[in-house]
Amino acid sequence: MEFSYSLSQRFSFPILAMQFLIIHSVSSLNLTNEYLNHKCLFNQGKYNSGSEYEKNLNWVFHYIRTRPFENVGFSHTSNGTTTSNFATVVLQCRGDSYGSKSYGSKCRTCLDTAILGFRKRCPSIKGGMIWYDQCFLYVSTVDIENPSRTNYENVFSMHNPNNVKEDAKLFAKRVLDFFSELTLKVEKTTSDGFRIILYAAGEKKLEKNTLYAMVQCLELTMDCKNCLTWSTTKLFKNDDIKQGARVFGSNCDVRIFNWLRNLEPITQLTCVPSSVSDSFALMTSVDC
Repeated sequence: MEFSYSLSQRFSFPILAMQFLIIHSVSSLNLTNEYLNHKCLFNQGKYNSGSEYEKNLNWVFHYIRTRPFENVGFSHTSNGTTTSNFATVVLQCRGDSYGSKSYGSKCRTCLDTAILGFRKRCPSIKGGMIWYDQCFLYVSTVDIENPSRTNYENVFSMHNPNNVKEDAKLFAKRVLDFFSELTLKVEKTTSDGFRIILYAAGEKKLEKNTLYAMVQCLELTMDCKNCLTWSTTKLFKNDDIKQGARVFGSNCDVRIFNWLRNLEPITQLTCVPSSVSDSFALMTSVDC
């Protein structure tokens, strides 16, 4: 794990060269790694081109990209000596997008996509967060505590537009029971004993249907199980039970898919965000 730290020595490199490296490596994932949402932290201010903050932020992006983070799917790195030029970046890849050589490339490519997405959607803004299907990127002028308490403000949900055709309340109960099982399995220690992976996934038969579910927490999260338990309560609101749903936040996310037997999985759906603040961008046509 890479812990946050402040470096007095900095390295500069051409921004255009960095952007070329990123653009070169993202093209293969554009069709499979959907953009989900973003939030610009306008209260952290803006930076000027060539400023000390921009140099520090570029250094952090470059440092993460040159480290073998795709083996662990996580990075937390900072640079800066004063409040005005301090930059910290946290990356969390989806639990099934790293570890092996083939899956690790998804994590690395998602980072490149997220960096470009952050620069495009929050130009010259010092802080922000952006979600993709394969990873979450957080940029800030304020360092994150390790471990950190759950932030319940930056949360949004996405739902399959199709209602459950069976007993909806029974379906919802079984889904919540399934998530409870996964939540109990979310903490796993790596073979070297140095890291705890906060990720679990599984499938469960429900009559003619197969449920696929995934839960994950940001590796810095102090109360992962509480975060997941709270998030699962946002899957179904006002007895509106859908065939699939996802809830994302800056500390954890939960996902449920309901693929019917003998039918192809739905790969393109119009998802409706709920309880999203005005500072969030609205989402369009993504895989639920």
